[in-house]
Amino acid sequence: MKKSVATIRDVATAAGVSTATVSKFVNGTQRFSPAVEARLTSVIEQLGYRSNPMAQSMITGRTKAIGLSVLDITNPHFTSVVKGANRVAQAHGYTVLLVDTEETQERERQLLEALSRRVDGMIVYSRTPEEELGWLLALDRPAVYFGRPERLALPAVASDDQLGAFMVTRHLLTQGHKRVAYLSFAPSRRDRERMAGVREALAALGLELTVFEADAPSADGGERLSSAIMLGRQPPDALVCYNDLTALGFLKGAQELGFNVPDDISVAGFDNIQYGSFATPGLTSVDLHSERMGAAAMQKLLASIEGQEVEPLTVIDAQLVLRGSTTTRA
Repeated sequence: MKKSVATIRDVATAAGVSTATVSKFVNGTQRFSPAVEARLTSVIEQLGYRSNPMAQSMITGRTKAIGLSVLDITNPHFTSVVKGANRVAQAHGYTVLLVDTEETQERERQLLEALSRRVDGMIVYSRTPEEELGWLLALDRPAVYFGRPERLALPAVASDDQLGAFMVTRHLLTQGHKRVAYLSFAPSRRDRERMAGVREALAALGLELTVFEADAPSADGGERLSSAIMLGRQPPDALVCYNDLTALGFLKGAQELGFNVPDDISVAGFDNIQYGSFATPGLTSVDLHSERMGAAAMQKLLASIEGQEVEPLTVIDAQLVLRGSTTTRA
């Protein structure tokens, strides 16, 4: 005969307390004397009692779930963000529910509104312009935003994209490069910060920036532009790419056209994804510490859920990682 599952009433009877006491103890909403808590812990273990998550959420108003939206889960940068966020969530007894908006702004609102009904709070990457994100605030859920919000009254976590872009461009200039170009992805707000950093470094030497625009922040997007960049009348001698994926795609395309990286052109990206170190040559990149970003966002959100005050903006430092895709010019 199948063994019956222990109920909250069974625990209360065996421990000699009320069902309300068991509920408060299991859900962590009230502390009791050490003797009572020890007795409850022992009985729960002996009976193998497991609380019903749905019943628990009805009592506490908490789902113990966090929503996390990313723009493209196939991009290793976002995979690392999820890993960092999930590690912190698990340590605090939360489950992460993931939504991949697939770089599609039109799907974003529908997916996040549905997600908000199942979670205690959300961490959000978004391509939607800030002035159109009023609906996000109306969801009435604690939320943390990735990026530097100019209008949204939300706590945020951001990387120092402009400084990172300045660092990598300044490095290229010290290597003797004169014709530095930037491979852009305009729909991204972070793209503007990165382009500003490149311009700032070039302006210090009175140099102009040439910009090429990718149609997708992917390896395919970078590869599609390789011929336009390398076969133009005055190709650059260095290229800073919006991210590592576009840089790796460009690197592949340039090599297939017969060009040598870095002898003909130095190439650098952003995010320091793991695949960059396995490319030939290895890809120079600005490490924005994606995993740390995810962890910091989750810590900030959990604090908000508990009603604690949090800093409006947490900025994660950038770090330049040098590999073989950049070299000194004679």
